[in-house]
Amino acid sequence: MKALICPSLGPADNLRVDEVEAPAAAEGEALVEVAYAGLNFFDTLIIEGKYQVRPKPPFSPGGEFSGRVAALGPGAHGFAVGDRVMGACAYGAAAERIAVPTTRLAKIPDGLALDKAAGLSVTYGTSLHALKQRAEIKAGESLLVLGASGGVGLAAVEIGKAMGA
Repeated sequence: MKALICPSLGPADNLRVDEVEAPAAAEGEALVEVAYAGLNFFDTLIIEGKYQVRPKPPFSPGGEFSGRVAALGPGAHGFAVGDRVMGACAYGAAAERIAVPTTRLAKIPDGLALDKAAGLSVTYGTSLHALKQRAEIKAGESLLVLGASGGVGLAAVEIGKAMGA
């Protein structure tokens, strides 16, 4: 299969498309045929070796994706082959296929296109975690979002409003 590969840590100019061995779904994992992969700021930090996640080269960057379930590993549940899914991972999404734990996937609702879904996991996932698990925002509370012009900030405004803040 084809994948975008970071052969050594450094600038994005080092990235190349290579043929690599396709992954298989292990215990609790789904193999996803990647339709779209989102690349974010943290991906640039990962390929330069400046992020807390430090995969050993060569590796494929890409922290979010959308596609269809191609296979399920033993013990994987909640999904079926053919399901449209979006997901997040530390790296590896810039490839034709990725094997990920099913806990890192969500089914894509009808009416949401695969290209749009690919960019939701990091922005909305980050904002949801920050507002629900960290800030524990409750309905009726005020929410000030500094930087509401970027992806995570816009998602925080929308999620905060949906939570009643």
